[in-house]
Amino acid sequence: MEVKIRLRMSQADAHYGGDLVDGARMLALFGDVATELLIRNDGDEGLFVAYDEVVFTGPVYAGDYIEAVGMITKVGNTSRKMSFEAYKVIEASRDPEYPYKAFVLEEPKLVTKASGTCVVPPR
Repeated sequence: MEVKIRLRMSQADAHYGGDLVDGARMLALFGDVATELLIRNDGDEGLFVAYDEVVFTGPVYAGDYIEAVGMITKVGNTSRKMSFEAYKVIEASRDPEYPYKAFVLEEPKLVTKASGTCVVPPR
């Protein structure tokens, strides 16, 4: 099973100079994806225990559209191993003369990937 969400990074998401979005924002998206996966699989929101790996592969800016995807890769008694990827699918213009422009990317750009473990109550 796969879960996918897509949303625009807002000016409120920009944490650093140049409208750069904090990498923690991608982890928050992964948390939302994990919650939906657990609800669909177990009927319970569960809890995120730990990330095994987090890799940031590209910048994200205010105005970019990000698609976060996750899947359960292993099911234990109460644990659920998951993998996640976040892709930039629309890129906001970085040109100060045309700040209102945006570009649909022919190939989505991987900006973050991660894996982790969640737990749910025993059935």
